[in-house]
This record gives sequence, structure tokens and C-alpha cells, in this order.
Amino acid sequence: MVRQRVGTSLYAGFLFTVLGLVAWASGQPFVFPSLGPSAFILAFDRRGERTRTYRIVGSHLIGGVVGLTAYTVFAAGISITATHAAFSPDGLRLAGSGVLSIIVTSWGMIATDTNHAPACATTLIVSLGLLSTPLQVAIIVISVVILVEVHAIVLHFFERVTSDSQ
Repeated sequence: MVRQRVGTSLYAGFLFTVLGLVAWASGQPFVFPSLGPSAFILAFDRRGERTRTYRIVGSHLIGGVVGLTAYTVFAAGISITATHAAFSPDGLRLAGSGVLSIIVTSWGMIATDTNHAPACATTLIVSLGLLSTPLQVAIIVISVVILVEVHAIVLHFFERVTSDSQ
């Protein structure tokens, strides 16, 4: 049990480190809050149904596109990072953007069998104005692809090492 906890923690950290280095080297937001839970799921349930590439990438893609659409329609130019007065129009626009993005992202994930809860955080990151440009949404999706591909490479490497040693 302790070994699993340590191994999962270190592996999730490794996956996130790769993207941290990409972010550092590029100066772009290749790390963002919803990526942490995705890294944890990959580390904890390494070969399970929840770690299927189409689920993880597809859900974040849906979340990013839906979040960008909701933000563009309802809240373009404003951000949750600003303090909005009670009952302000900007606060209402952000709330509407967030609510719409959660509804449509949830529906989209269910309709496409890409259920991956961290994508609901991705859609909020975008729809609330934190990473809300088309370039930033593309970086989110690329970041998720890198995460999943690094995971696949690690699994493949360990499968080869294990089969070669037998």
C-alpha cells in the first residue's frame, strides 16, 4: 500500500514535470490546474478504462472548445481574476459562461463516451477567462496530448523491460 502511494505520487510528479519543463522552455501555459488531476488518474490507474487516450484527450478538447465558445458568447474581455461588484453585469456574464460550459461539456462527454472529470475544470479555466484565447486552448489540448503520450511511452518502456527480463 505504501509502495503504491509513493509510486503513484512520484509518477504523477514525473508526468507533470515533463509538462513543466515544456512550459518553462516555451514560455507558454503548458501547465494548468486541470492537468494535475489528469496526471494523477494516469499515475493511479495506469491501464484502466479511465486512462484511455480518446477519453482524456477528447474530454479536454470538448472542454476547451466549449469553454472558448461560452466565453466568446457571454464573457469576452472579462476574467474571474478581477473583483466584480455584487450583482454586476460582468459577474453575471462570467457566471453564465461557466454554467453553460459545464452543461455543454458534461453533455458532450457523455454523448461521446469521453467522461473524464478534470475536463470540467478545463472548461471553467477557459470559460472564466483564465486561458481564453484560441492559442491557449490549442496549448491546453497539445499539453494533454503530450501528457498522454509520455504516459504511453513510459508504459511501453516498462512492458519491454519486464518482458525482456523474463
